[in-house]
Amino acid sequence: MREYRGTLTEPGKNSPWRDRSVEENLDLFERMKNGEYPDGTRTLRAKIDMAHPNFNMRDPVMYRILHAEHHRTGDAWCIYPMYDWAHGQSDSIEGITHSLCDLGYEDHRPLYEWFCNTLGIYCPQQIEFARLNLTYTILSKRYLRRMVQEGIVRGWDDPRMPTLVGMQRRGYTPEAINDFLERVGVSKANTTVDIQLLEHCVREDLNRRAPRVMAVLRPLKVVITNWPAGEVEWVEAVNNPEDEAMGTRRIPFSGELFIERDDYREDVPKGWFRLGPGREVRLKHGYYIRCDEAIVDAQGEVTELRCTYDPQSGGGTTPDGRMVKGTLHWVSAGHAIDAQVRLYDLLFTKADPNDVAEGQDFTANVNQQSLTVLAGCKVEPGLAEAKPGDRFQFLRQGYFCLDPDSTSECLVFNRTVGLKDTWAKLEKK
Repeated sequence: MREYRGTLTEPGKNSPWRDRSVEENLDLFERMKNGEYPDGTRTLRAKIDMAHPNFNMRDPVMYRILHAEHHRTGDAWCIYPMYDWAHGQSDSIEGITHSLCDLGYEDHRPLYEWFCNTLGIYCPQQIEFARLNLTYTILSKRYLRRMVQEGIVRGWDDPRMPTLVGMQRRGYTPEAINDFLERVGVSKANTTVDIQLLEHCVREDLNRRAPRVMAVLRPLKVVITNWPAGEVEWVEAVNNPEDEAMGTRRIPFSGELFIERDDYREDVPKGWFRLGPGREVRLKHGYYIRCDEAIVDAQGEVTELRCTYDPQSGGGTTPDGRMVKGTLHWVSAGHAIDAQVRLYDLLFTKADPNDVAEGQDFTANVNQQSLTVLAGCKVEPGLAEAKPGDRFQFLRQGYFCLDPDSTSECLVFNRTVGLKDTWAKLEKK
């Protein structure tokens, strides 16, 4: 058939069987349907024009044989329609007014219309536009299916997948997705959109709607040596400074806390405003603390910090007017809830996943570090009431969504999108 179709400059040749009688064709088609022939030995083709300048009009295949189990009809059928043959009829039956396709179907429109008009059925209007292409992303369903089948991702709803269920599980909001699509618009020109625009839309939307909470992903224990033994103070915290209507919450502050391990350094570099030996920082919604001593284990790893707090520094002010530049988030050790946090990153290492060496395919560019799972994280106690799908901003960390894998013993959060990290940029320089 490929040989008979001709080239762009030369017309094709008629099949030797093109002029069979209607009766003979009907008999052969019935036998195809009844399963008498093996795969690939027979096709039913439309008789149009083998000299047509559009290749799609050169007697296209309508039905082919495929002995395979169908997910709905089982093995009741062994012949299946080609897409071009079924497309227009399906749209017509369903009363579609405008059939929206990507530019790859522009050359197929004459065939779409020919089938509908020849059958004498209602013919919808097919309109083509450019596909939406994103950097560091594969949108081909065929490739996405491969990633699911080969275990590269956990399923169609894996938060790294560009599927609606994947984006929902990751914490993307419908409003953010719609905002992104409105900004991109509809075009006839093939372009690739930077995924950072999508992340910007998500970040901008969640900034308005996500309540702020505190979560420590890599905990380091802090003991406040001058805190009154056994005392717990409930401090007031704003839920979202962007929306006063979201109100406030009360969180416990005690003499034993967890802070981020990355917020302490023994050897303090220039420009470091977090905690270090003899250094003072402010705890968000709490007090100023000064690091007096670091407890180190036999492997040289810091396991605990001994600090003192300034009882007069509540609310971020002090009688002597001194100020500190560093503000850290924290959770009370005795009240914290255990959590697992899944840090999702770009699924591919290259902006164009199909940019591969000869003999490779897109899987060569899969990012092996696209998922980092952190166990033993600590979150503030109010998150015990969260439900799967709830979204939060973890202060200084990013936006996170509660995953359906969560249990009463351990909450599971997916990172939706991160916040900008000024220190990481400085350190990289």
